[in-house]
Amino acid sequence: MTVREAIAEGSAALAAAGIETPGLDASLLLAEVLGISRSSLITAAPQPLAGESSAAYNGLIKRRLAGECAAYILGRKEFYGLDFQVNPSVLVPRPDTETLVEAAVGELANYSPPARLIDLCTGCGAVAIALKHAVPETEVWATDISAEALDTAKANAGRLLPPGSIRFFNGDLFDALNNEPSPASIITGNPPYIPSAEIAALSPEVRTEPVIALDGGGDGLEIIRRIIARAPDFLCSGGALLLEADPRQMERIAVLLRQAGFTGIQTRKDLSGKPRVITGKFF
Repeated sequence: MTVREAIAEGSAALAAAGIETPGLDASLLLAEVLGISRSSLITAAPQPLAGESSAAYNGLIKRRLAGECAAYILGRKEFYGLDFQVNPSVLVPRPDTETLVEAAVGELANYSPPARLIDLCTGCGAVAIALKHAVPETEVWATDISAEALDTAKANAGRLLPPGSIRFFNGDLFDALNNEPSPASIITGNPPYIPSAEIAALSPEVRTEPVIALDGGGDGLEIIRRIIARAPDFLCSGGALLLEADPRQMERIAVLLRQAGFTGIQTRKDLSGKPRVITGKFF
């Protein structure tokens, strides 16, 4: 069997199981086995696949068919041009969340450096690290309720940024900050926002991700309500709160923001043209 035939066979098996990106996943898994980049598979395509490599590749395909996402199998995921380590203690960074980073980068331009930014529910650190990488003069604090997730975020920061670039805090949202002097110019968050009743209907691979990072309570807005209620105490005058959420939730979140005293409420669309990030200013 050649490399090309192995990709075709693996892709067909994944497609038959309803995997959304069978060709991409099959090629990523084979590239991992061969220790080469996915682009290098093009030149390797006609070459025979050694028996031990074939066995290892089939093992990874079986894990993918069992519902384990490709990112967990590989142990990494690209986000905003950076390569993040991921594991079952954190959500896998998604392209839609790059919308939050882009919105925050644009918002940071409104403040004199060094602006302070607090990233809530940081997970693997994707948003916090991407923002620090994009705007290095920003003072970034990141919080997460999961100590395991925060360990992953710290490891990613250690790989991708100079030492001490981000301050990490373990705890529940703003409670993690304890008595730190905390006024920030910007607060970002990609909190859990999936309604509890919808968790069971998610794809098998998403259900392998940590429920604590997915479940937003009865209507999906439980954590978002808590963030909006306390954010004014942690923002300087004119500071901005930026939240990722389900496009279907944006109107209700806008109401919550207005009720909490936020103004200038705007949404930003993701790659599919749906509102993915909502922003409000507090004066």
